[in-house]
Amino acid sequence: MVGRLISLLILLFAGAFFGFFWAQSQALHAMIYLLVGSLVGGMFWWFWDAIRGMRVVSWLRSGDLTEIPNTFGLWGTVVDRTRRLLRDRDRAIESNAQKLKDFLSAIQASPNGVVLLDVNHQIEWCNQTAAYQLGIQPERDLAQRIGNLVRDPIFSAFMASPATDVPIVIEGRNKNPSIPLRISIQRHTYGEGKHLLITRDVTVVEQAEAMRRDFVANVSHEIRTPLTVLAGFVETLQTLNLSPQEQDNYLALMATQAQRMQSLVDDLLTLSRLEGSPMPGFSSDIAISHLLEVCQSEADQLSKILFKEKIAQVIHFQNNPQLHDLLLMGEPHEIRSALSNLVTNAIRYTPQGGRIEVDAFLSIDGSLNLQVKDSGPGISPEHLPRLTERFYRVDRSRSRESGGTGLGLAIVKHVMQRHSGHLQISSTPGQGSCFTLIFPPTRCRKAASV
Repeated sequence: MVGRLISLLILLFAGAFFGFFWAQSQALHAMIYLLVGSLVGGMFWWFWDAIRGMRVVSWLRSGDLTEIPNTFGLWGTVVDRTRRLLRDRDRAIESNAQKLKDFLSAIQASPNGVVLLDVNHQIEWCNQTAAYQLGIQPERDLAQRIGNLVRDPIFSAFMASPATDVPIVIEGRNKNPSIPLRISIQRHTYGEGKHLLITRDVTVVEQAEAMRRDFVANVSHEIRTPLTVLAGFVETLQTLNLSPQEQDNYLALMATQAQRMQSLVDDLLTLSRLEGSPMPGFSSDIAISHLLEVCQSEADQLSKILFKEKIAQVIHFQNNPQLHDLLLMGEPHEIRSALSNLVTNAIRYTPQGGRIEVDAFLSIDGSLNLQVKDSGPGISPEHLPRLTERFYRVDRSRSRESGGTGLGLAIVKHVMQRHSGHLQISSTPGQGSCFTLIFPPTRCRKAASV
């Protein structure tokens, strides 16, 4: 401001000086020309200052930081302060734009779907998860009403309802009709009448809940049946006057039902222990030859008990000399239980006079295969994917007759998962079945030579 005043005074004095000098040279009245000169100097200063101001105003209108006017004084201060404010504004805009970009990227990466709707339920934005789950194409469907794209009656009633605190579950859009996608949707209001939809894939959750319900129902049924039989026998023994032979028969039947419940409880405890225990390490192992010997002894005894004959089935354990010094690292009890379950199932489902073959061999990649093949009735293809489910039975009546609990293959599956292996099942109706335990090469090693 001081510089502005000084420049004005300088021009006034300069104009007065030139007016006075010109009046003296022309012999005119000096005072008049002194005032005229000062007025001309002031007008020149005003015109010059107006030009500088117009340059600044023109720059302010464009807001281009690359074309900053070169000026000084008051206008220079205005330009400098304005330039700083514009730079701060641009930096704030860039920072906010980057934050918005990062925020949208985070939402885009979210496992949950997000849909933003305006007051008319038109789509303003959605991430790819929601687009996949609801069948939306973001490039095409922006500004479309969500009700025109998701035509489920439950969803339509949900969007029409003022209540937003209760989520709904509808069938999502996917390309696999055999496993329908189940989507949970929750609605939240924000801003001035806008809506936020949160979608979540609950397919696995619903499947787990269905499995839990089935598990509870199956356990209740499996335990209730022998309990009912036991209660009936106890009541019979208490109310009827039976002969010693009849009492012995009833007690034998009661013992059978008690053993059935004991087997069920033991298998449930085994599953619980397998699911809650840490992965087995490599410090313990079992020799393949010893494993086969133990299972062969158990198989012969079980076959004789079931069929009450000396030769009920042909059970052949292959003798592979290459595996005599091979050790399988893991939990010996679990490995023996897995193979024993397969052999036991083969004995129970193979008719009298049938053939069961148990073999151990190495694959080309070094994986160890423990294979149990039988000549039983076989299994239809539609049952194979569900055989390892708890309590799943192809023929429930036949399973109960053979004394199975429906948990054997579930135990085998968990044992193999814990040992980084897997169970392979193949079967043809009328031609028998083949169950193979496949252990990775990292679980096998040669025994140290003595």
